[in-house]
Amino acid sequence: MTAPPTAILVRSHVLALIRSGRLGPGNRLPTERVLCETTGAPRRVVRRALASLEAEGLIWRHQGKGTFAGQPAEPIGVLAAEVNGPSHPIEVMEARLCIEPELAALCALRCSAEDIQRMWALARHQYEAEDDDVIELWDSALHRMIAKSARNRPLQTAFALLDEIRATAEWQDLRALSRSTRSLGESRAQHQQIIAAIAARDPDGARAAMCAHLMARHAAMEAALVALAGEAAQAFRAEQGTDDNQGAEHA
Repeated sequence: MTAPPTAILVRSHVLALIRSGRLGPGNRLPTERVLCETTGAPRRVVRRALASLEAEGLIWRHQGKGTFAGQPAEPIGVLAAEVNGPSHPIEVMEARLCIEPELAALCALRCSAEDIQRMWALARHQYEAEDDDVIELWDSALHRMIAKSARNRPLQTAFALLDEIRATAEWQDLRALSRSTRSLGESRAQHQQIIAAIAARDPDGARAAMCAHLMARHAAMEAALVALAGEAAQAFRAEQGTDDNQGAEHA
């Protein structure tokens, strides 16, 4: 049985509509009902996806009239989707450690007051989220906002390559496995430290806070991969034992 689409996948679907040129700035988006039908997602999932896009400033809502495309989506994501290939999760985390601390430092120097307000709002949404896919939805939205607010297109392009990987079901499953109540609390506190340093216009502090955050996520992901490998090995041994027993019975 195929799992229903997550909010992250619905978000990607709406962004694809905007990037295709069919939904320019000010054009009305399909209704929630239509998005449910085209994506196969339940309405609550569609609403979560739209809420994240609105918080990032990519869409806006007019009560009684519908939801409209806001500023044009960066075409970088299209390029990223085209050139991205399979990557090991640890490789992705290593690349993030090279890129995102510098984005955070630049963000502290270049972001606007409105950017900072959006970051706090996104962090609050992530703090209030409970489901794994919704936590990841708001987590990735916050990191995208920081990258965007750094206003460095080459680094944004590199970031977009990694962000596309974060949208895959495989990545979300691994992130959910590496997440615990304790690590979630730590991640939320680290996000607050990053934003506080950015708001204080402290590039060194923002860089250090982002680095500490990603190092913690790197360690959690490594532990999750080790646990998965152990489970796979145990399952293999159990299967081999069953085959050996069946062979002995037929001997």
